[in-house]
Amino acid sequence: MAIRVYKPTSAGRRNASVNMNEAITKKKPEKTLLKPLNKKGGRNHQGKITVRGRGGGAKRMYRQIDFARRDRDGIVGTVVGIEYDPNRSCHIALIEYTDGVKRYILAPNGLTDGNTVESATGEAIEPTVGSCMQLKHIPSGMNVHCVELRPDGGGKLCRSAGMYARLTNKDDKYATLVMPSGETRRVPIECRATVGTVGNSDHQQRRLGKAGLSRHLGRRPKTRGVAMSHHAHPLGGGDGRSKGGRAPVSKSGTLSKGGGTRNRKKPSQDLIIRRRKSKRYGQLK
Repeated sequence: MAIRVYKPTSAGRRNASVNMNEAITKKKPEKTLLKPLNKKGGRNHQGKITVRGRGGGAKRMYRQIDFARRDRDGIVGTVVGIEYDPNRSCHIALIEYTDGVKRYILAPNGLTDGNTVESATGEAIEPTVGSCMQLKHIPSGMNVHCVELRPDGGGKLCRSAGMYARLTNKDDKYATLVMPSGETRRVPIECRATVGTVGNSDHQQRRLGKAGLSRHLGRRPKTRGVAMSHHAHPLGGGDGRSKGGRAPVSKSGTLSKGGGTRNRKKPSQDLIIRRRKSKRYGQLK
């Protein structure tokens, strides 16, 4: 049982659950792959808050993940251990290659200590769990994660816990992927992907249970816009509770529900075959 619910010995424990992280086999991280992680508190380079509700939280070091694995082609790596990463929802796997180099990768479901992983540009390797190869060499119907959007760009898609994309079709230039959101899109067939599903799928089932754990994660309380003054938020002000008939927006006036968030000028938008669906607003355009 990966998610454990304890007896309600306190008000915070009553609604909380704990992820037991049973897949973890290594407790301490590899020091050579750590680097400091400075907190920004939601501020940009000008010191202005651009993301509200950020700040504080427990200190943590960043684990350097190898999302490309292109310089490890033809070198067999062995899994040393599965570790917890405080910077992401999934677990990470420490790989030691035959030449002595150590790297972190995202730990797929089913990868354990002692297993071997490979990466290659050609089709010289088998599409086993953890293998990194071009989409044109992966059989159709398989689940992949850490997918590149452009060749040599490093994995960008399907990197969180429990995520995967289904490889459904391939042609001369593009491979068709069905994303977790329901979106169907094409990706250049020379792009790389890792075979398998990202592990720690029980991450979404955990309940924090109290506000203190949110503060440990660096999430601060946020004041509702309608509770502010009229000069502090577009929805603020008024003699009583009123939104003024305006659609929900952020402090800067950007639509917060149902608004477009993608840059339509980028060429990757042309590769989308079927857009993701929203239960409330229908299919997004």
